[in-house]
Amino acid sequence: MKQSVCIVVPAYNEQDGLQLFYERVRSVIDNIEGCAFEILFVNDGSYDGTLEIMRRLQVNDARVSYVDLSRNFGKEAAMLAGLDHAEADAVIIMDADLQNPPELIPEFVKYWQQGYKDVYGKRKSRADESFLKRLGTKVYYFLLTRLAHVPVQVNVGDFRLLDSKCVAALKQMRETQRYTKGMFSWIGYSKKEVLFEVAPRAAGTTKWNYAKLFNLAI
Repeated sequence: MKQSVCIVVPAYNEQDGLQLFYERVRSVIDNIEGCAFEILFVNDGSYDGTLEIMRRLQVNDARVSYVDLSRNFGKEAAMLAGLDHAEADAVIIMDADLQNPPELIPEFVKYWQQGYKDVYGKRKSRADESFLKRLGTKVYYFLLTRLAHVPVQVNVGDFRLLDSKCVAALKQMRETQRYTKGMFSWIGYSKKEVLFEVAPRAAGTTKWNYAKLFNLAI
C-alpha cells in the first residue's frame, strides 16, 4: 500500500505564480514511486484570482483540493487550517511562490522513509536579503536563542515534511497568536536538516513587510 503525502500550500494573492507552482510540483511528484500525493491549497482570503485558479486545478487533477478561508487570517492560521484538513501519513508545508524548491521533495520523502519525523529545509545563506533585514534577523535570533527554553532552529522556516505524529501534536496546540517555527522545536521528534538556496519569487511580490516581521518576532 502506498504511503500518503499531503502538500499543504498557504496562498495569499498568488494568482501570477500559482499555475507555475502546480506544474513544478506535479513534475516532481509524478516521478516519486511508492507515495500517493495530494496538493492541498489554503486560500488565505485572497482578493485576486487565486481561488479561481485553485478551483480550476481541482477540476483538472483529482489530487488537488483547497480550503477557502473567509478572510485573510495570516500564514500561521492558514498553515493550521491546512494541517486540520490534511489526512495523510506525512504533510509537506511549502510556500506558493516557489522560493521553496519542489525538487527537494524527493529528498524529504527519502529521509522520512528512513525514519525521521521532521525533515526541514535550512537556507544556506541570506545573501539575497538587504543589509537591514540581515541585521534584524541576526539580532532576532541572538535574543531568541537566549530567551527560549527549547532549541531554536536558526535560518529555518516552514518548508518541511512532518510525519503524521508531528501533525497530531501540532494540532493539539490551538493558540491564536501562533509561532509555528517554535512549535516545531517544542514538539520534539527526530529531525533531519536539508540545506537549500532560497530561489527568487516566481511572480508577484512578498506579502511580508518590516511591521509584520516585527509583529511575528514579538
